[in-house]
Amino acid sequence: MIEQTAFNFKKNISKALGDRQLRANLKSAMDGLKAKRLNVFADDDELQRLRILCNAIKKRALDRLPQLLDQLEEKCVQNGIQVHWAETTDAACRIVLDIMKQHGASRLLKGKSMVSEEMHLNQYLQKKGIEAIETDLGEFIIQLDGEPPSHIIVPAVHKNKDQIAKTFHEKIPGAPYTEVVEELNSIARKNLRQKFFEGQIGLSGVNFAVAETGTLCLVENEGNGRMCTTVPPVHVAVMGIEKMVERMEEVPPLLRLLTGSATGQLITTYVNMITSPRKPGEKDGPKEVHLVLLDNGRSKILADAELRQTLYCIRCGTCLNHCPVYTRLGGHAYGFVYPGPIGEILTPQIEGLDAAGELATASTLCNACEEVCPVMIPIPRLIRRMRTESYAKDSSATVKGHGYKANFLESTAWKSWAKMNTKPWLNSLNSRMLGLLGGLLPKVGPLKAWTSVRSKPKFAAKSLHQRVEERGVNRE
Repeated sequence: MIEQTAFNFKKNISKALGDRQLRANLKSAMDGLKAKRLNVFADDDELQRLRILCNAIKKRALDRLPQLLDQLEEKCVQNGIQVHWAETTDAACRIVLDIMKQHGASRLLKGKSMVSEEMHLNQYLQKKGIEAIETDLGEFIIQLDGEPPSHIIVPAVHKNKDQIAKTFHEKIPGAPYTEVVEELNSIARKNLRQKFFEGQIGLSGVNFAVAETGTLCLVENEGNGRMCTTVPPVHVAVMGIEKMVERMEEVPPLLRLLTGSATGQLITTYVNMITSPRKPGEKDGPKEVHLVLLDNGRSKILADAELRQTLYCIRCGTCLNHCPVYTRLGGHAYGFVYPGPIGEILTPQIEGLDAAGELATASTLCNACEEVCPVMIPIPRLIRRMRTESYAKDSSATVKGHGYKANFLESTAWKSWAKMNTKPWLNSLNSRMLGLLGGLLPKVGPLKAWTSVRSKPKFAAKSLHQRVEERGVNRE
């Protein structure tokens, strides 16, 4: 993974913008994903009704989250699922490690899971001598190259088939060089098939957890998720506590929006509903199912009425696909697990503004992300909240690391600006000075950087008030 201590957003941006192949790959992929989404949501009235419904479902679930989590635990335990609570990612990693130790396991088969990425689980287990094998095709590709995901839904979106062909040929023993997509899929399938049967423990994420029935819902297209959750004798599911819904009947509309927004499908190839381990008389399925519920700062986000809307996210990735910044940079430039618009509001709240607040500057505030968000998260407003709290040191600020950008010079400048615009005589003096010396301002101080990528402002020699006075017009 990208080391957080070495995070340099400006350097990452410059590197990404200078990579023509990356930009070409992203353009091709993003254009395709956007077109598929438009096609599957051709009826805008139906789409808006679904968005309003799913926004209400997530709002209600989060309003009752503590009760629903208790209900989920009760139902899961009744169904035979073992439930574990983790306040931090370190605690979650230790839980997974303990389960593996209990079964003498040295290999973990992983389905796609953003929470496991948030936990940095692969690196943690590797240090403990345990092999974590990614079985999702995109995750499998980037694991071979030692890279983190570039996208929430399509981890290898930054690579084209030629680059993947080279990776397979160089990293998989005996793999021939081929650029035929079907042959590349066959190579990956052949490489992973035996590992599924040799796997001791399988791990997955959770798209939705149903409190009413204690059911874990998992969607996928490749079948690897089903293999990870049924072939190994032990299945471990890791889940952020916000992935709750109250009733089973609320899952279909959420699935409709998730799959349509993510991949432009009416439904994914596989929809897995996991409610218990293998029962007596059943011929397949794991003998044990464990659910790890991760907080990692989510409770604090939940406590803020405005910021809790961040937790509505169903991880469809469509805000990334439509963001004019992400589609030119890709996910690696962001330096953290969650890139794009949702990452700009989620990551600073988890990691702290002082560590990741700079992400909130990577937005044009064009509102494209809010317009396409299936659960209607007001992302631009929350980005502005991140920016505001980056400078706020008072008690009204709640995000961890707030006020890290506050400095005396800037604070004095804004206070002076406020006075100049509330005191008529100061405003008049300022207008006269800008008329005389305004042309020199861009050449000095911090404005040099500002004007390096913008047109220089042109100040009129005389203000409107001066011109009115010269013409003898009575302003009263």
